[in-house]
Amino acid sequence: MGTADLLRSGHVDSFARDNLPPRESWPRLDLAAAGLSYPERLNVVTELVDRHVAEGRGDRLAVIGPSETWSYGQLAETVNRIANALTRDLGLLPGHRVMLRAANTPMMVAAYLAVLKAGGVAVATMPMLRTGELLYPIRKAKIALALCDHRVVADLKSAQSLAPELSTIVSWGNGELEALMAKPGYEAFAAADTAQDDVCLIAFTSGTTGEPKGTMHFQRDLLAICDSYGARVLQASPEDRFIGSPPLAFTFGLGGIVLFPLRIGAAIVLPEKTAPADLAAAIEQHRASVCFTAPTAYRAMLAQAEGRDLSSLRTCVSAGETLPKATFEAWQAKTGLPLMDGIGATEMLHIFIGAPRDKIRPGATGLPVPGYEARIVDEQGQEVPDGTPGRLAVRGPTGCRYLADSRQARYVENGWNITGDTYLRDADGYFWYQARSDDMIVSAGYNIAGPEVEACLLTHEAVAECGVVGAPCPDRGQIVKAYVLLRPGFAADAAMAKTLQEHVKATIAPYKYPRAIAFVTSLPKTPTGKLQRFALREMARAEAADAS
Repeated sequence: MGTADLLRSGHVDSFARDNLPPRESWPRLDLAAAGLSYPERLNVVTELVDRHVAEGRGDRLAVIGPSETWSYGQLAETVNRIANALTRDLGLLPGHRVMLRAANTPMMVAAYLAVLKAGGVAVATMPMLRTGELLYPIRKAKIALALCDHRVVADLKSAQSLAPELSTIVSWGNGELEALMAKPGYEAFAAADTAQDDVCLIAFTSGTTGEPKGTMHFQRDLLAICDSYGARVLQASPEDRFIGSPPLAFTFGLGGIVLFPLRIGAAIVLPEKTAPADLAAAIEQHRASVCFTAPTAYRAMLAQAEGRDLSSLRTCVSAGETLPKATFEAWQAKTGLPLMDGIGATEMLHIFIGAPRDKIRPGATGLPVPGYEARIVDEQGQEVPDGTPGRLAVRGPTGCRYLADSRQARYVENGWNITGDTYLRDADGYFWYQARSDDMIVSAGYNIAGPEVEACLLTHEAVAECGVVGAPCPDRGQIVKAYVLLRPGFAADAAMAKTLQEHVKATIAPYKYPRAIAFVTSLPKTPTGKLQRFALREMARAEAADAS
């Protein structure tokens, strides 16, 4: 099957399709084997929103925000008004990329859906990203238009001054976008005639080289994760209320907080703040029943459980980092609920190994989601016996297609997605996490590339060399730990550690800063002078063990 076998695109701007990797380098994508089928012409917003209105469910509750509550009918009209503003006033054509920048708010959800309905390609970014981190996706995806919450527009405007290809930024919350939306006749909008295999989402992920990779997903992919993991593992109902903390720029958050509830006509709860204490308060206030967050947050919420009524919860999904058995047991003891562990990847869009509530095995990630296959392979790609650690390989209805990136050949081998995780499979088919296979640090559910933090530290005048790895942490899974060799004349003291931490926070997203800094006189290196991060990881593990 070659590129010519793709369906007739609904895109006027062919950038996304032109920059898909060569078809022979894709993973195997077999919807039929997964029991899924979608029409050739597909716009996901007609399925996620408009279908509910057309079938008489327009009055159902759709979105609960801090200051607004929308029914499905109101959500549909808000989406239509933004889509009209995009196409009539801002020049959006099908296939154009649109950057979205905001916290998890009702307007962020509506803007996201509006881009998709208009046939655009959504590129969501976390509001914590700084100017330098925004430049790469703007340039890589050739983005000319951005919609942004006015409260986080400053860094985006700074990026615009350095990347003039971003010609237009329109903010909401200050009346700018709202004035366009209010125009007469904007309440209805005909969805763009897109193909099921038109790209509608480019999600950028931190790569181990420090240079993000743009993962490209089709219109059909957004439904496929709903109809596989959502329907067959999560098994939620239209009466559920979904809540969670992952940003919508993380596909874990997009699926868990937006796509899954909208697919079945359930409600979304979007609290203003999503720190564990705030999440617990919002669960109690809005009687949320399905929660998506990281193990770190569940551990922190245990401290809040005494003073909060969390009895409305019935389903709790944990992903983003490995789930310690101790956290599973403590949460179940406190709430009576088992945590549904899972592993996903931005390349795969969402969770591909998990377990329904009645098949959970504490300590194991779970079983392949129905519709996906998973196996453990060695360095040559050969499957290894059960009980043997190896590389996790997976394939199913979704899979990796990087935006114009040679790293496609490293992620996909012989039709299988190689996730970068070391796992073993037991005799019963359960998969057990062992470690990351690369330099990615997973801290409190965030993926942080060690080399990116190293590059940031090296821009400080005091730093001669450095190495950054993940160090074990009982509360966050891992923390970012930096081993720093200072230049002559600089003191290796607590004040310098604080200075370097603040430097990182001010330069890249604050969650990436090193929570621990060790000053050293040398760093372990190979005979050719390359940093041996595995040696630093061993040091970090030993130091954590000594401290405990």
